[in-house]
Amino acid sequence: MAMSEILLLEPIAGLGEEGECVRVRAGYARNFLVPRKKALVFSAANRNRIGAIVRRREERQRREREEAEALARQFDGLRIVVAVRTGENGKMFGSVTAMDLEKELAEKGLAVAREHIQLEQPLRELGQHGVDIRLRQGVRTTLAVEIVSENPILTSNKGQ
Repeated sequence: MAMSEILLLEPIAGLGEEGECVRVRAGYARNFLVPRKKALVFSAANRNRIGAIVRRREERQRREREEAEALARQFDGLRIVVAVRTGENGKMFGSVTAMDLEKELAEKGLAVAREHIQLEQPLRELGQHGVDIRLRQGVRTTLAVEIVSENPILTSNKGQ
């Protein structure tokens, strides 16, 4: 099978970061990566571009990390209250998911992608919860979430 050595011009999931030299199938390089200017065929002439590409990548990563750290500082002391429907006994109808938390954060002016909200299971109980937010590799914070009933818990007075 024919392989080509290419120099990545931008990060590509599952392949590598910009500035890296990787081996891919020749057709993938020829028909997809090179025409879309995502990569260059690795050659002696293109080897000189590696330094500039690596510096650009490091600058971009530094800037993204600073932005993520600034966003993480905005989570200090932040508490989200989510009102949900409950039944007579205080049991929730449904659950609170990462999508719900993403909407609540957007209402507060914080743009956090759903993929960064780390919920192993949707939240299914009233009360306070801590939810991990992974903004970037190495930048994590915790979001305090309180789930409350939007209707008061009804108590039955059948015996009176």
